[in-house]
Amino acid sequence: MKKLFRSLAICAVGAGLSAFSLATAQTYTTVDYPGATTTTLNGGPNVEGTSVGTYTDTSGVTHGFKRTADGRFTAFDPPGSTATTPNFIDPQGTIVGGYVDGSGVSHGFVLQNGHYRNVDFPGVVGSVLTSNNLWGEMTGFGCTSDPSCNNPPFESFTVSAWGQVKGFNPPGSNNSQASVVNALGLIVGAYADSGNNVHGYVLFNNHFVTTNYPGAAFTFNGGLNLQGDIVGEYRNSDAVPHSFLLHNGQFTGFDPPGSTASDATGINLEGTIVGLYADSAGAVHGFIRKP
Repeated sequence: MKKLFRSLAICAVGAGLSAFSLATAQTYTTVDYPGATTTTLNGGPNVEGTSVGTYTDTSGVTHGFKRTADGRFTAFDPPGSTATTPNFIDPQGTIVGGYVDGSGVSHGFVLQNGHYRNVDFPGVVGSVLTSNNLWGEMTGFGCTSDPSCNNPPFESFTVSAWGQVKGFNPPGSNNSQASVVNALGLIVGAYADSGNNVHGYVLFNNHFVTTNYPGAAFTFNGGLNLQGDIVGEYRNSDAVPHSFLLHNGQFTGFDPPGSTASDATGINLEGTIVGLYADSAGAVHGFIRKP
């Protein structure tokens, strides 16, 4: 039920004009859920500075949480969940993600004003939601062979504001994940080609553009803001994950200090980026990078 293209290596070890400068020095904050064995930040921060992520408890169970700008954590799990992965939080505080039920089936969920509802892609064996925008549009991916959504193949999908679900894969692919739709209708994600090489994609007005970090063997577009800035993960031939920012058509790679691998998962209007990284001992933490 995770964003599989990007998650396994971490655990194992268009652009528009922007009002802010991303060329200045950055500050990093490590985020660890109290008492957790691993922590990830998967989406956000929204305009209020709230992010969402996962923590794994000492029994190996994964739970969701939200973290406010002042560092307060709130844990949550949809009813009947055995594993929870929130992926996005919108400006109104609505959270979307995926959870695995007691039968091992992954479902997309929406948490709004304290109430949960499922959103599943019809005709597949499992579903995960990955984002929602101001107009109520959502993205996700369906899982066509593994009900828990831990193994490909996957298929990207969108959900319209009136609830219509539409599946798609970029041309030449039968395996993809949609990551984010912004308020302008721009969608980013990733797909695997016939040789199982992973590329980023951008979709707007039914037109696909492939994006690849220069020289990389793997590119995953994982986060997007209203200006069109994209963040994600790239890997060179050594298969080590690194974070990237695509701003005004230019890629910049980065890793939090002391990390051995990292993955940027979200970016807001102010250019604050969230993600996850592994340290030299193999422990996984969330991070917040402020411009």
